[in-house]
Amino acid sequence: MLRFKNLGSGSTGNATVVEGSSGTQVRRLLIDCGFGIRQLQTRLAQAQLQIEDLDAVFITHEHSDHIGCALAVAVRYRIPVWMSQGTYAALGAPDFDGMLRIAHDMEALDLGTFSALPFTVPHDAREPLQLRCSDGASHLGVLTDLGHASDHVLQQLQGCHALMIEANHDPAMLEASRYPTFLKRRVGGPYGHLANFATADILRAVRHPGLQRVVAAHLSAQNNAPSLAQQALGLALEWPAEEITVASPTVGTPWLAVAG
Repeated sequence: MLRFKNLGSGSTGNATVVEGSSGTQVRRLLIDCGFGIRQLQTRLAQAQLQIEDLDAVFITHEHSDHIGCALAVAVRYRIPVWMSQGTYAALGAPDFDGMLRIAHDMEALDLGTFSALPFTVPHDAREPLQLRCSDGASHLGVLTDLGHASDHVLQQLQGCHALMIEANHDPAMLEASRYPTFLKRRVGGPYGHLANFATADILRAVRHPGLQRVVAAHLSAQNNAPSLAQQALGLALEWPAEEITVASPTVGTPWLAVAG
């Protein structure tokens, strides 16, 4: 059985728990760790978990809303933290006290009850990776923080039964925002963040009858609205808009099952 719960998604912090179970064996991976220790503890408690219940952490890239307290979690709780060599270098090569693990594009991590396959994405970070998680029968794609979908990205999302995918901004809202010009160009550029229409295009490219759940993530508080993201993604899938779950920056999502 595979399930996941986003703990919060947005520029103020990002973290998602993926849990795989087989019989009495349960393994949990925290994807990104973009909060302080106390905030992470609070959000995990809302999922009926503690930091000690995590088996590993995977950091997608070095931006502060994703790395957060990962170093403290690794050293204090002796939990291994995976990231790319580029991400590690971009952080300044800190001492993880033996808990650092280097991840590579298309080299799967074996968590015991499920695997996590990293894949590279186009984003303005040193060596960003996103993940496809699978227990063999069920497949979950996690895709946030990228400016466009390369062929490599689209290949890794094929056949997923659930997707948590970035829908960062509405282009008209971004253009009308108070963001300085350089930031508008960064966010809307090919190595920035996905606009609603770009996310919709991805969903059209990877939709299949087995895709049962889509979570819109990393919405901009200033340049998007949940209803706009839901409308765009629902239209692409020919689903009612309300069937698109939106990950909240404050409470994330409920636990969501991934059924193959």
